[in-house]
Parts: sequence; C-alpha cells; structure tokens
Amino acid sequence: MADVRSVAHRGDLFEQRIREQGSEELGRRIDLLVAGCAHDPPPYLERFGAKVTGVDEDLPAVRALMPGRTDLHAWTLGDLRSVPIPPRSFDVVQVTFVIERIQHAELVLDRMLNGLRPGGLLLLRMRDRSTAYGLCDRLTPSWLRRLLWRRLVRAEVREQIAGPLPAVYEPVASREGMHAFCLMRGLMITDDVTTVSGPARGRIGSAVVRVVDKLSRGRFTSSYDEVTMVIRKPHNHFARLI
Repeated sequence: MADVRSVAHRGDLFEQRIREQGSEELGRRIDLLVAGCAHDPPPYLERFGAKVTGVDEDLPAVRALMPGRTDLHAWTLGDLRSVPIPPRSFDVVQVTFVIERIQHAELVLDRMLNGLRPGGLLLLRMRDRSTAYGLCDRLTPSWLRRLLWRRLVRAEVREQIAGPLPAVYEPVASREGMHAFCLMRGLMITDDVTTVSGPARGRIGSAVVRVVDKLSRGRFTSSYDEVTMVIRKPHNHFARLI
C-alpha cells in the first residue's frame, strides 16, 4: 500500500514532552537528534533554543533535499547502522516512521539510545506490523506499491518523499515488539498512543483494513495503524548500560 508520513503539528505530544524535558534541565539547551530527518521536521521549538541534529540514509533524493533545510543545525547522511552518533550527546531522539522501513531495526534503535544521555527521551512513531494496515503494507507486492504510489499520493508529496517507502516491518515494529524491546533494556514507556492515520483513513484504505480485520477475526485490527510512544532512558546507574 502507498504510505504517507503524518505531520507532527505544533503543540503535539512530542513538543510537549520536549518542553517538559527542557524544564528538568534547568535552562540548559536541549540537544535533539532527528533520525530520518529528510522528511521529518523537528517539533516547533523556535522559542526554546533547542539544537537540532539530523541523520538519514545517504540516498540521492535525500541528499538533494538536505542543503535547503534551515531547521537543522547540523546533519549527517549514511547507513543508520553506522552513521556517527556520539554517545550520550542528546537529550531527545526523535524517530518517526523509520523503524518499520529499515532492516536491523533493533541495532539502529540501540545506536539511537546509545546517543541519549541518562534520563533522555526517545520519541517514536511507527506503523504497527500487527494491524490490518501493517499486514496489507507488508504483503503488497512491489509493482502494486509503485502503482498505488503514483496514483494515490499527491504530486507535491511525491516531490518531497522518495517513494514508495520500503515495507520491512521487523518484529520490533509493533506495540508488543517495542514493549518487549524496552523491557529487555530497562527502558520506561511513559506514553503509548494509537491512532488511525495515512492511507487507512481514506475511503478505499479504511474499507480494505476493515475487511482484513473481519476476515482475520480481529487478529489484525483496523482500530489503529499508527503507534506513538515516549520512552525514557533511566538515570539508574545499575540499569543496563545502553
């Protein structure tokens, strides 16, 4: 299925949590890392003085977009499994619609967490592989994905996003997978929100996911497709070091 990333509006959950994190730091500047930065704008923080660093894959479409970005203080392109991320250098890491699109997702998440300072926040948005939409996205053949991308995605969006986006969906790309991942690493999930977004909200998309929900007898739900989580890295010195 053709996928379009939703936009984090001003005043959303991520911005609120970043502001709260800033108040805990007693006026110190917040350092924010945005993974998948080419198509994922940082929260609206002009008055907050956050320093924003971006990382993304080194693809031609991504490379063409980056020179015009004025909302990033610095950016780096490369393989997310090896792109430089200094350890314990960021207060907040934002990862939006990346985890379900990449291979070795747990390795990438561990590298992002390694870049967090103790007490820092991981802000995560992803499509859930265990939902009706996630199943459809995973099973749609590549030729049909390309056809749907050209026909269903608006021209202005196609200019900004090099699609169709990959549909990898490793086990960690689900609510249950992320809860297990966080449990194994001693991380605390402070917010866990689900919603219906993207193609699943459209007339055709919503009809398809409802049919999948019914045929699977609820195993693959149509009640949501997007998961938003706020995850805190512990201060505890005896917690597993990440």
